[in-house]
Amino acid sequence: MRLHCLLRLTRPALLVALISLASVASAAPRDGDRERWDAMRRAVESGDALPLAQILSKLRGRLGGDVTGIDIEHERGRWVYEFRVIGRDGRVLAVHVDPHSGEIEWIVEK
Repeated sequence: MRLHCLLRLTRPALLVALISLASVASAAPRDGDRERWDAMRRAVESGDALPLAQILSKLRGRLGGDVTGIDIEHERGRWVYEFRVIGRDGRVLAVHVDPHSGEIEWIVEK
């Protein structure tokens, strides 16, 4: 009888632990992501790219909405910041920014 009660109490705790573990594992960066962010960090340290905080302050008010995500991409032999922005009109935009100058290169609707 005691074992049955113990199992009944343990199952919910085990379920919560498994769900928590799964959510942590899915939030962990993939190896490719880590490599890209490390490469961008080295570019910032060497002066080849502006720090993200400096880019964001430079772009403040020019994006026309709220930044909901940031990614880095290696395109045509160079790095670019990609900001996902929800515009004031509700549209989702991808905004590519040159990491060296902080200038917006192009904007496309997602």
